[in-house]
Amino acid sequence: MIKHVGRHDNRRVAIIYKQVPGEDHMCLVAYTDMLPALVHDECMKVLESEVGQNSKDLADALFRHLMADGENALVSLHKGGFLKKVQTKQVIVTANASSSIRLDELNKILEQMAGGEEAVKKLADLDANAGFYGNKDLIEASKTSAADVNTTSTDALSDADLAKDRLAQANKLKAEAEGLLAEAKRLEQEAKSLDPQPTKKTNVRTAKKAIA
Repeated sequence: MIKHVGRHDNRRVAIIYKQVPGEDHMCLVAYTDMLPALVHDECMKVLESEVGQNSKDLADALFRHLMADGENALVSLHKGGFLKKVQTKQVIVTANASSSIRLDELNKILEQMAGGEEAVKKLADLDANAGFYGNKDLIEASKTSAADVNTTSTDALSDADLAKDRLAQANKLKAEAEGLLAEAKRLEQEAKSLDPQPTKKTNVRTAKKAIA
């Protein structure tokens, strides 16, 4: 199963953010056929890497990857105007040639995964079964063209709704920060094992010898 790839309006996309903060019905994608060759190759290398596949959102891995000019890949995509915001229900996630699901449905499953084994089983079924996960209605709905579903909600959000969104964003950022700190600690330990520093006792002996 390859993560972060899909189709929007019959065009291949890399899914940068599965949900836009504060706009859960929207996502951020990049049309891979519109990327310059060098940018395309670098981004796909990140997407297919272990870091890319283990990242919650591809944006996290792209932000950590430096391009040839020293700029991180996510910033390069943004400056080049290659990032597009579209509705999650218009994006079909293609795990492989025979397994697909609408991104809004996938997001719902991922949100439920922390709540119990049933959601985990749904995601496993998606990966194992050929074709779309779910019932006939979902399959038919996924075939609807982008032109038919290109509508946006105009309902105003209350202060309570905005507060709830901000809290959700804060929790996500905290979780990502904890993950980055854990990764930094692991890298520090790995660096110490590869290049151990002299012990304090050895430094004292060296200092005494220099004084003498």
